[in-house]
Amino acid sequence: MKKLLLGNEAIARGMFEAGVKVVASYPGTPSTEITENVAKYDEIYSEWAPNEKVAAEVAIGASFGGSRAATCMKHVGFNVAADPLFTASYTGVNGGLVVCVADDPGMHSSQNEQDTRMVAMAAKIPVIEPSDSGECKEYIKLAYDLSEKYDTPVILRLTTRVAHSQSLVEICDRDEKDFKPYEKNPLKTVMMPAMAKKRHVYVEQRLKDMTEYAENCPLNTVEINDTKIGIISSGICYQYAKEAFPDASFLKLGMVYPLPEKLIKDFAGKVDKVYVIEELDPVIENHCKILGIDVIGKEIFSLLGEYSTNFIKKAIDGEDVSTFTIDEQVPIRPPVMCPGCPHRGMFYVLKKLGMSVCGDIGCYTLGALAPLKSIDFCVCMGASIGMAHGIEKSGNQEFKNKTVAIIGDSTFMHSGITGIVDIVYNKGISTVIILDNSITGMTGHQDNPTTGFTIKKEPTNQVNLVKLCEAIGINNVVVADPFDVTNFEKIVKEEVAKDEPSVIISQRPCALLKGVKFPGPLTINKDKCVNCKQCMKIGCPAISLKDGKVEIDKTQCNGCGLCTRMCKLGAIGGGDNE
Repeated sequence: MKKLLLGNEAIARGMFEAGVKVVASYPGTPSTEITENVAKYDEIYSEWAPNEKVAAEVAIGASFGGSRAATCMKHVGFNVAADPLFTASYTGVNGGLVVCVADDPGMHSSQNEQDTRMVAMAAKIPVIEPSDSGECKEYIKLAYDLSEKYDTPVILRLTTRVAHSQSLVEICDRDEKDFKPYEKNPLKTVMMPAMAKKRHVYVEQRLKDMTEYAENCPLNTVEINDTKIGIISSGICYQYAKEAFPDASFLKLGMVYPLPEKLIKDFAGKVDKVYVIEELDPVIENHCKILGIDVIGKEIFSLLGEYSTNFIKKAIDGEDVSTFTIDEQVPIRPPVMCPGCPHRGMFYVLKKLGMSVCGDIGCYTLGALAPLKSIDFCVCMGASIGMAHGIEKSGNQEFKNKTVAIIGDSTFMHSGITGIVDIVYNKGISTVIILDNSITGMTGHQDNPTTGFTIKKEPTNQVNLVKLCEAIGINNVVVADPFDVTNFEKIVKEEVAKDEPSVIISQRPCALLKGVKFPGPLTINKDKCVNCKQCMKIGCPAISLKDGKVEIDKTQCNGCGLCTRMCKLGAIGGGDNE
């Protein structure tokens, strides 16, 4: 039987069929749906871990215990998981261990365009890369065989278009695997310096063995057609190149690290001109050049963003691919916080008070955009708290009593707790606002340790943010509703003026949660409205100007009521005020 599946769904199916027993992950677009779909299989234990490092450690432990295991994350999440995974490259595995990492060329939902292949080369962990959903399922199964054969973690690299595109997948039965016997061997699994030195020797030999495997493995295939053009590619770029030049000869690389040598040389010798087509960094291209092969790569293909069929066609022969187009200009839809978003009131207050805001990673990062323009800095998960502490300790009076860190509840659990500990331990006085919207919002409503439910919606112990902050040593912890803007402004003024650290928990659930109910669209009483535009300062997408007058779009407004707090004349209300 065949089914149409997303790449991420196909990977989850492949894990099921491969007999995987444990999957631990942290949600991050474009990888999230892998673990969400794994959770549908009762045969696999799955969890959302607090962060990618913990997730990787859980998977490593399960592997040591004899189970096939996986951990899934986006490319920047691999940075968080790097510490255990770099060393797991030395220890090797017991049960097969696969790390699914989804890169995001074009930065659709990311803060950089990091190429996982580069990190994998530093970790000396092999990488395979599928080009469609069918390969996603088959490659993940093969990855476990490779992991156990070569005693190594294996990285399955994805990009956004493969993760989120659909193609046909052959559905097979589960191959239940017995636990691999555990044999105590500290020389292999305890990485003290003396042991690690010996394991490094093994790692280097393993790469040589896997390079030999890459020469004839089923992952790397040659298609000889017209020999005027030869294309070396992998992943989604293979699909684009195949559409642009269907008659060309191809070397399709499914194993992208370590790369073969003889196979590439033989292919290059059979064609007149060789192009290397790969998104982001010139990993394959540099390898070819080291081998002395004259290839054309980044001199005509960009280091930036996503490729397309048309981009490849135009770069090679200057022609456009014939595609269907429409004459009308499609309007740009900039990202914006949803109507009813609980963070809107908080950002309104911070802007009104002229605060310098250290932001963090989440949908609330959109508070940096007009008209709220509240966030000054944003680097990575959990960085807001450390940055605010650093600004305070710098002694710059420009920021005194006017700097706050903001961080979501899930992000706080991910990597914010240690920042609070640092503030308390080093006698800082920074104010941190935890945005508790009762869910992990940015990646599509996944539960986290503060929600009280597991990935399978089973009730579990819920982290109490107030008690946690107090246990760390924060004496001033205040819970406030960000929609009560008058009280929220008062609290912010009080807390930033104190000469000791404080935490404000901005608590209101995400407007998109199923349990959140609003009364419905509001309207503007045109007799009362003086067009002062105060209601527009909150940046709600349901409020706009039409013919110079403020109006509310009934198709977007849910009646959250924040705009009524802005209007001093009572011109906004229910349908009877129209």
